[in-house]
Amino acid sequence: MDGVINVLKPPGMTSSDVVVYLRRLLKVKKVGHTGTLDPGAAGVLPVCIGKATKLVSFMVEEDKAYRCEMVLGAETDTLDSYGRVISTSNDYPSFEDIERAFEEFQGRLRQLPPMHSAIKYRGKKLYEYARQGQQLDISELEREVTIYRNTILEYLPPNRVLFEVECSKGTYIRSLCRDIGRRLGCGAYMGFLLRCRTGKYTIEDSYTLHEIEEHLLNGELNKILIPMDKAIEGFERVDVPPIHYKSLINGNSVKLASLDLGLDKLDCQAPIRVYCREQFIGIGMVKLEKGYIHIEMDKVLV
Repeated sequence: MDGVINVLKPPGMTSSDVVVYLRRLLKVKKVGHTGTLDPGAAGVLPVCIGKATKLVSFMVEEDKAYRCEMVLGAETDTLDSYGRVISTSNDYPSFEDIERAFEEFQGRLRQLPPMHSAIKYRGKKLYEYARQGQQLDISELEREVTIYRNTILEYLPPNRVLFEVECSKGTYIRSLCRDIGRRLGCGAYMGFLLRCRTGKYTIEDSYTLHEIEEHLLNGELNKILIPMDKAIEGFERVDVPPIHYKSLINGNSVKLASLDLGLDKLDCQAPIRVYCREQFIGIGMVKLEKGYIHIEMDKVLV
């Protein structure tokens, strides 16, 4: 069983909980998710099954889209509604000020991750330090993220804002709410979060854990299991003559300069889907010499 399932993660489960659940349900050892979603959040969580776990490193790079509620007038230690309130303010901003702040928080931004997050710092996850009550200077963990779109959908006076955001990988929406709240001078936290899209995977095409179990019991799992090559169909495709099959699946470079495969037009830094003997055999790279293709052993998919 190899492929990707677009899971609709329920609130109350961690992304790792979903992986464990599916591993037991499908009786498959290799299962991996493609980007952590907060335990209290719901939404799109593509999960790779079997050999498709070799695709995770490529799929985590995808942009994301969210729908979120921001609550003004308070900040919590977890930056969401599940945390302890650490500051409050009744000095709510005007809607005009909120609009200006949203316009400001677009494009490339520097962002500090929440202390209650799974990012590792000196060998431990940040939330482990936070649960022990340790105060740390994590300024070195600040990273650049990109907010492509940050749109207010509805304003519910005096302190609730429903908005949609499209962003690069690694963006924390909790941190975005915190930073907007601090800019407005009243504080803010994330009320709820729904991930609507990861790359090409949308919430409209996702499946609940119950629906996945039903498909399995009915012998129809193949209807929702996305084939490995389709999961990364944005990568260029190269079809290689059958004679090179064994060399490629054994991690050897193959010279194809004499064949009209269009290799000279491909980006040497971009992964490609390699096909041979009419099947998808792995994720390769065009070597700098432009005439060679190579598939690393951990990206062979047959």
